[in-house]
Amino acid sequence: MKRVNAITDVRGIEVGHAQDEEALTGCTVILYRKGAIGGVDVRGGAPGTRETDLLDPVNLVDKVHAVVLAGGSAFGLDAASGVMRYLQEQKIGFDTGSAKVPIVPSAILYDLSVGRADVRPDAAMGYRAAVSASSRAPAEGNVGAGTGASVGKMRGMEYAMKSGVGTWSTNIHGVIIGALVVVNAIGDVIDTESGKVLAGLRSGGTLAWLKKNQPRPPTKSNTVIGAVATNARLTKAQATKVAQMAHDGLARVIRPAHTMFDGDTIFALATGEQKADVSVVGAFAAEVMAEAILRAVKMAASAGGLPGLYHK
Repeated sequence: MKRVNAITDVRGIEVGHAQDEEALTGCTVILYRKGAIGGVDVRGGAPGTRETDLLDPVNLVDKVHAVVLAGGSAFGLDAASGVMRYLQEQKIGFDTGSAKVPIVPSAILYDLSVGRADVRPDAAMGYRAAVSASSRAPAEGNVGAGTGASVGKMRGMEYAMKSGVGTWSTNIHGVIIGALVVVNAIGDVIDTESGKVLAGLRSGGTLAWLKKNQPRPPTKSNTVIGAVATNARLTKAQATKVAQMAHDGLARVIRPAHTMFDGDTIFALATGEQKADVSVVGAFAAEVMAEAILRAVKMAASAGGLPGLYHK
């Protein structure tokens, strides 16, 4: 299979987007129809999630059939219901004996201050995203859950920049590790080579501004959500460790990260095809997560009155 530098380089992983380009909101679905071993790590202080407790290593179910990333704040959690309906139609799910129940964890971001606040991802949009899912290289930038994403909001939306969806992957001796992320941080995205702000607060950067000022609204309109996938053979506890380590990549390129104003959440999916060391998988999960975050701002176009980095 030809590598496309995306999370779909992991065989069996599919990605689908659906969005409302007028309302500037949407959702993104990451599917693995056979069920992947799942983990999650939530580090932001203001998360919005569904079915994350199920992924605790001490709990029963260990396989995930899809992960849904959505805009719309807590309203957007409804998108996962549409994905469940699609998977049920495909006869995919955890077999309870009486029915197959699709396992579909989800995380949302706040994009209600960009575009229309009265239009949010719902079950119908989630269903459309699932129907569109494929193993092709997924679109990046202003699509899916990244349609209304933005960065650099500590001083208010008038100084923010547009962001979106990004993806990347790597191959380490046959072990494929890929990431897909939606960047909606209150902070800035930092260029790893120069150490300077790549996209964010358009008045000198967030940390520089905070040295002289107090945070101001809309501090609630944030969150980085994403997933890493690998063909490695991992346990549920090991997948959770990979999700934890993937947050290191987030912290390398977003400053500040994991604040009380962010709901930063990363899922991990392992398809079980290759023997691998969990520490190696986690180390490169951080690398591809960082690169995916950089791509999320590089691929974003201007929208909703917010300038994109390169794409006007």
